[in-house]
Amino acid sequence: MDQRKRDNMQVTETLAEGLRREFEVKVPASELDDRLVSRLSEMQGEVRIKGFRPGKVPVNHLRRLFGKSAMAEIVQKLISDVARDTMSERGERAAQQPDFNLPEDEGEAEKVLQGKADLTYTMTYEILPEVVLGDFKSIKVERPVADVSDEEIETEMNRLAENVRSFSPKEGKSESGDRLVISYLGKLDGEPFEGGADDNATVEIGSGQFIPGFAEQLEGLAAGDEKTIAVTFPEEYGAAHLAGKDATFDVVVKEVSSPDPIKIDDELATRVGVESLDQLRDAIRQQLQNQYGMATRQKVKRQILDQLDALHTFELPPKMVEQEFDNIWRQVTAELAQSNRTFEDEDTTEEAARDDYHKIAERRVRLGLVLSEIGEKNSIEVTEEEVQRALSAQLRQFPGREKELVEYYRSNPEAIASLRAPIYEEKVVDFLLELVNVTDKTVSREELMREDEDEATKAG
Repeated sequence: MDQRKRDNMQVTETLAEGLRREFEVKVPASELDDRLVSRLSEMQGEVRIKGFRPGKVPVNHLRRLFGKSAMAEIVQKLISDVARDTMSERGERAAQQPDFNLPEDEGEAEKVLQGKADLTYTMTYEILPEVVLGDFKSIKVERPVADVSDEEIETEMNRLAENVRSFSPKEGKSESGDRLVISYLGKLDGEPFEGGADDNATVEIGSGQFIPGFAEQLEGLAAGDEKTIAVTFPEEYGAAHLAGKDATFDVVVKEVSSPDPIKIDDELATRVGVESLDQLRDAIRQQLQNQYGMATRQKVKRQILDQLDALHTFELPPKMVEQEFDNIWRQVTAELAQSNRTFEDEDTTEEAARDDYHKIAERRVRLGLVLSEIGEKNSIEVTEEEVQRALSAQLRQFPGREKELVEYYRSNPEAIASLRAPIYEEKVVDFLLELVNVTDKTVSREELMREDEDEATKAG
């Protein structure tokens, strides 16, 4: 049993099991009172009380006025100092903030605050494990690379032209590809439902933008025609009160337009903000190269993380794993609820899913500790300039809310840490890329862009 004394305090280790540490801390009332007197003496020169000259307020009077609040501050600081000093003396780093089990009896707590009783409490924390880094030179990475072909550029240009093509009003019946302006009124069991009406909706036949089967039933109608359409909302429809329900829509066609011919020319380029067709081709080529480069980077990073995970085995702090699992589980269950799906719909059970996601949580924690150790051993740091750039990018996503978000990040260290962490991870990966064995492999666009099973979830 490890027992240490600091001033008049006594810190006794009561548990050292795996990564878990537990201590009993005892601070005599006399020690607390000495600290209180010292603090009240400092306050003599700080407080201003009517009837007393500055600096002449008796300590006993200050004790009556501020004794309990000052003692509460002393206890709080003392608990924090004991935790810091204990870990420092033992050469340990806590995986998370320690837990403190303070006296629960109100009467006992009151005596402590009055300086009439010893302060006795337990302190528990998990330490970070020792991470012995593996041989990075044993890591072999196959870097998939795809060239941008002229055919892909033409395909993108046609897609762009399709998206910005104009429509011209036409006489007669609508056909697939035509665009209609309609008014409609939706009903469930013959009664209109909230959000089921629009007086000026645009529908393109064959676009798949509306409820399945809706636009297809408009084919063959002309301006002025009316029709009642019957559809079934998808089971995963976003509005829960409509999901899976049969509905009817009373539709009036107000206008029918047909698509104008697609033209790949300088006019198309100017419509999308560049000066010429050649510039548009160059811009699309660059965009595709960037897109392919990001996909290559993700696949290389995934291979490195997979092999780092396989290279390292050590005990994980249970609370860190559980916290990571809780974060993942909240996201998974929220996404299922939002899409109105169950684990059975995903061909699994809740128990099996929990087991799978717990393993993912363990992987993330293990990789986080490994990456942190690599960065620390090799002096890899994230600069404030890099954090500010990440913050600026985040702010651009929420125009009009910049002040609110800046204040949120300023007052929330965890939010800033969430900006810093991915930057740090990418810098460590860059460092590793200089050490591991990388071989380029030319692949097709389809192979490069195909997402591996569970890649987004399992990535570090």
